[in-house]
Amino acid sequence: MKKFINNAENITVELLQGYAMTFPSKIKVVSEKIVSRVTPKDPNKVAIVTLGGAGHEPALSGYVGEGLLDFSVVGDIFAAPGAPKVFEALKMADRPAGVLLVVLNHEGDVMAANMAMEMAKREGINVKMLLTHEDISAGLNADVKDRRGLAGCVPVYKLVGAAAEEGLSLDDVHRIGEKFGQSMATLAVAMSNATHPQSGMAIGDLASDEMEIGMGQHGEGGGGRMKIQTADDTAHIMVDQLCKAIDVKPGDDLMLMINGSGATTLMEMFIVARACHLSLQEKQASVARSKVEEILTVQEMAGFQMCIGKFDSETLRYWDKPCNAPYWIQQ
Repeated sequence: MKKFINNAENITVELLQGYAMTFPSKIKVVSEKIVSRVTPKDPNKVAIVTLGGAGHEPALSGYVGEGLLDFSVVGDIFAAPGAPKVFEALKMADRPAGVLLVVLNHEGDVMAANMAMEMAKREGINVKMLLTHEDISAGLNADVKDRRGLAGCVPVYKLVGAAAEEGLSLDDVHRIGEKFGQSMATLAVAMSNATHPQSGMAIGDLASDEMEIGMGQHGEGGGGRMKIQTADDTAHIMVDQLCKAIDVKPGDDLMLMINGSGATTLMEMFIVARACHLSLQEKQASVARSKVEEILTVQEMAGFQMCIGKFDSETLRYWDKPCNAPYWIQQ
C-alpha cells in the first residue's frame, strides 16, 4: 500500500479538516465527524442529512451545500458512524419544517440510522428516513434489503435538496426522493482491487485478467466475474441489465451517471459513456441529463458504477435547479 497519510487513526478527522480548509465558504466541521453548510438553510425549509463511512471521497461530504445536503455524518473508513453521532446531527438539523435522513442500504448505516431515528423521535424531532437501494447485482427480483445503496444516493441528494430549497413539505420532499429512488438502478464493475488505508489489506481478490460486474463499493462480490471486456462490451452488458431493471421504454427521458471508482481515468469513463449513449439510442430512449466523474470512490479501485434513472417532468425540473456544493455546482 502506498498512500500519503499520517497516523492511520486520524485519517477521517484530517480529511474533513482538509475539506473545510479547502472550501471555507461552503462547508465547516461543526462537531467531530459532522460536516455542515457554512450558511444555514431557512428553518422553514426541510433539512437534508446523510451518513456514511469515509474513504469514498468526494461522497458524501462533498455534496454538502446549497440545494443539496445540510449535514453529513462521517464514520471511519468504510464504517458507519455511531448512532449517537447521527442523533447529534439530527438535533443540529431540527427545525419546524422537519428533517429528511437519507441512508444508503448497508447494514451498519441502517442500524445506526434506525437507532438515531428512535432517539430523535423520543426528543420530538420531526424526521423521516429515506433508504436508497438501487444496486441490482443481487438480481432483479431481489428483496429490497438485499439491494445495496451505491452512488445513486447522490442524484437523490440533488432532487430532495432542490425540493427542500423550494419550500416543499417533509412529506413531499420524501415522496420526490422515493419516486426517483424507485426509478433508478446501478451496477458497479471493478477490474483491480483497492487497499484499506488503515489496515493495508486488499479489498477484493481479482486476478490481473479479470473484472467483476456487480462488485460492491467495499469489495463485496457481485457474482459477475469474467475476463476483462472492452469498454463497449462492458457498457452494453450493464446498460441492458439496468434498462431491464427499470423497464426503459422508447421515448423515456433518462439520467446517465458514470461514477469512477478511484483509479479509472476520465478517458475511460467518457469512452464508456459514449457506448452507453449509443446503446440507449438504439433503445430509442433519450439521455436527458448525465454526469461523468468521480462521485463515490473506493480508494484506488479501478472500475466504475453505472447508474440509469428515469425522469418525469417533476424530477427533471428539480434536477435543473441551482445548487452549490464543493463537488456539484450547477447554475
